[in-house]
Amino acid sequence: MEYEDHIDRIADEENDEFSNDDLFNITSWGADPSVRELIMQYKEGDIEKPELQRKYVWKKKDASRFIESLLLGLPVPSIFLANMEPSGKRLIIDGYQRIRTLYDYIEDGIWHGDDSEFKLINSELINERWRGKSFSELPEADKRRLKNYTIHAIIFEQKHPSDDSGLFQVFERINTSGTSLNNQEIRNCVYQGAMNTLLFSLNKNDDWRVLFGDRTEDNRMVDLEFILRFFAMNTPEVYNSAAKQMSLKQLLNKYMQSNRALSDEEIAEKTSIFNNTISFIFKSYGDEAFFNLQKDLSKIRRKFHPAVYDSIMVATAIALSRGYINSGVNLAEKRAELLLDQEYRNSIMQATMQVSNIHGRIARALYILYDMEL
Repeated sequence: MEYEDHIDRIADEENDEFSNDDLFNITSWGADPSVRELIMQYKEGDIEKPELQRKYVWKKKDASRFIESLLLGLPVPSIFLANMEPSGKRLIIDGYQRIRTLYDYIEDGIWHGDDSEFKLINSELINERWRGKSFSELPEADKRRLKNYTIHAIIFEQKHPSDDSGLFQVFERINTSGTSLNNQEIRNCVYQGAMNTLLFSLNKNDDWRVLFGDRTEDNRMVDLEFILRFFAMNTPEVYNSAAKQMSLKQLLNKYMQSNRALSDEEIAEKTSIFNNTISFIFKSYGDEAFFNLQKDLSKIRRKFHPAVYDSIMVATAIALSRGYINSGVNLAEKRAELLLDQEYRNSIMQATMQVSNIHGRIARALYILYDMEL
């Protein structure tokens, strides 16, 4: 995942790649629905954007030029849909901005960006025949041409196994128009369910927003991925794994998939663990809790650091689960000691998904901060 400027980059995590045989259990076929058919299917819920997927992000210029392309009869990229059983619905892998634009312009007449009447931009970028016009203002021949325009659709279905793991790779490889979906946006499409909804709920936690470094929820779901990272790594099966190396991407995928159908009790438990851990960290360490030191160790580097974050989060959750209560220890000083510890620094600066480093940084955080063994 490509991180924002307030988040430290770790090269081996950004370049994380994996593949498996699930991709060969995917079948695909083509279809050529008309714009009229796509709008009707979207309106009736037969095709839909995944729950809580990325918001509509196109600018009016982008939307206007797309509609003009269809009016001109120019070719446009295919849309990609995932056939979901047993519901029979199709999820939009790539093409939501285009389908929503057509629905808004032709069916609704309201520009989704600001809820105003949808008129093509009044600009030389648009042919003067259609410039500044709503759908209702177009000549009848142009209305008909637009609704009859066919857009090629490629439809995918995962036959086996039933965990949609291959669909993640399909999303990753083929969503190419505009701004491609990142890993968490793809998970949000593929692994819909209770865990996905829980991430959105926890992401509103005020202390978390401060600690993450941005009070506004991220449109690209980067913040959601870090909440998921905490849950996925907060298990002995991960930090005590017999494996040498883990793929962060695959770890998060598997956790999302295996926790799609959480019970109410499990949701309450996970909510309590996250909120209590975040609250304790915020009160004990302040808004610099997840920052690292500058390379020369002279001062704090004011960027959210992924490995500092996961180690302090998991160590704190473990300590709290064991009944830890701060009896007057200055934890801010303990954290400063942790950041200077060479063994800890080695585990957060490179090869962060090497199991020895995952275990190492959590163990050092737990020992230095809370005087406990992992």
